Amino acid sequence: MDNITQTVTTVNDAVNGVVWGVPALVLLIGTGVLMTVLTRFFQFRRFGHMWRETIGGLFNKDKGIRKSQDAHSISQFQSLCTALSATIGTGNIAGVAYAITMGGPGAVFWMWIAAIVGMMTNYSENVLGIFFRRRNEKGEWSGGAMYYLKDGVGRMKYGKVIGGVLAVLFSFFAIFASFGIGNMGQVASITESINTLVPADSKTVNLVTAGVIIVLLVLVILGGLKRIAMTNERIVPFMAVFFIIGSLIIIFINIGKVPAAFGAIFKGAFNIKAAAGGAGGAIIAKAMTWGFKRGVFSNEAGLGSSVMVHSASNVKEPVVQGLWGIFEVFADTIIVCTCTALVILTTGVVDINTGASLSGASKLGLATEAFTKTFGTFGGVFLAVAVCLFAFTTILGWSYYGTKAWEYLFGTKSTVVYKVIFIGMVAVGAIIDVSLAIDLSDTFNGLMAIPNLIGVVCLSGLVVKLTKNYSDRKITKKDPKQKPMLSVFPEIQKEQEERKDAD
Repeated sequence: MDNITQTVTTVNDAVNGVVWGVPALVLLIGTGVLMTVLTRFFQFRRFGHMWRETIGGLFNKDKGIRKSQDAHSISQFQSLCTALSATIGTGNIAGVAYAITMGGPGAVFWMWIAAIVGMMTNYSENVLGIFFRRRNEKGEWSGGAMYYLKDGVGRMKYGKVIGGVLAVLFSFFAIFASFGIGNMGQVASITESINTLVPADSKTVNLVTAGVIIVLLVLVILGGLKRIAMTNERIVPFMAVFFIIGSLIIIFINIGKVPAAFGAIFKGAFNIKAAAGGAGGAIIAKAMTWGFKRGVFSNEAGLGSSVMVHSASNVKEPVVQGLWGIFEVFADTIIVCTCTALVILTTGVVDINTGASLSGASKLGLATEAFTKTFGTFGGVFLAVAVCLFAFTTILGWSYYGTKAWEYLFGTKSTVVYKVIFIGMVAVGAIIDVSLAIDLSDTFNGLMAIPNLIGVVCLSGLVVKLTKNYSDRKITKKDPKQKPMLSVFPEIQKEQEERKDAD
């Protein structure tokens, strides 16, 4: 077993070095920058509109945000909760701790940058997802990067073969990523968290934990998207508020250290002192790399993953679902990840200048140490509960992503095969090394992102056109009678125009 693990680790390290090399990071962040510039900083200019049309709309019963009248789709809020269930996971806790210890406090700054530009990457993905989605044989919406690669890039000159190949590659990578970031990595984090609380044989605890997770997954996943969405709609808002309140209590207790924490983040991001000594470039590059990697691991902007569930929404307007994508990244990284970072940096568990763990603990162990330092034993229990909730809902969200990728490759009827394999992978996650699980997740994240980002860049002009069409009709009202652009397919365009269930 040790030899197999070592071989997998060696191969993964080699692939990861290429996938997360400079060209890939340039493509990842560059796409967000490109979409930000092309849409004239839409995430900033229309932040108020985004808020009113998303979270603000929850209090407006006429918007159809909380409940879908379509039996084959889920509500906009349910799509957000399911997307957040997959993004708000162990990456927000263990991932942030890992970024700080590996890249220093400055990595947090680059996580923020990744999120700010990632808002427009996620926005663009969701806009394209809605515009190119179609109904499957069950009448359910099917959308995602594979569809706008095949039908979007595929419609471009010389793009038919390229779009089709990229769509297939994306789907394969998404399936493997669902086993990594969406399954084994989360299960490994759950077992690690429980092992810190339960003084018993770890193998026995892990097997029992895996058994419980498998039973719960069978009850939810086999019920399809509706059951997944209903479960996440109940758990995600509670778990997010639960974690944020706990984090804010610790931050306020250590309020005097908050300025120093922010100072360390900004100094570490640019490392002026080190730059003067000639070592700045390497240190800054390290902070950027870990910040970007952990940022993407956390909010998944650029992966093309959450677009699969956003495309199942009852929304009519592609841009409206894009607004939910902006909020998703904002909530995940700017709010939740920042809370984790400030907890770690203000509780004295790391060197404030370098981010090095003072006790030698890392990842989830370091985050647990930060919470227990303030809350005592209760802190460990608090974080264990948070990790279990975050990780379990992430598994649910990614089970759907993998299902849709499998459906694209092998057809709707065969998705039960994927679900059985996915549930079985829980047992592997219970025995695999958590570090290896996270590293494998990183690799497949990067592999997913490449074809997806190529698609977003190729279709960037269409995103701008759809955004302008919506803005002229709904925001500036420059041309309110202009025909809406709702779908690339005439029959779906007509269907959406006739629907009475308003956004």
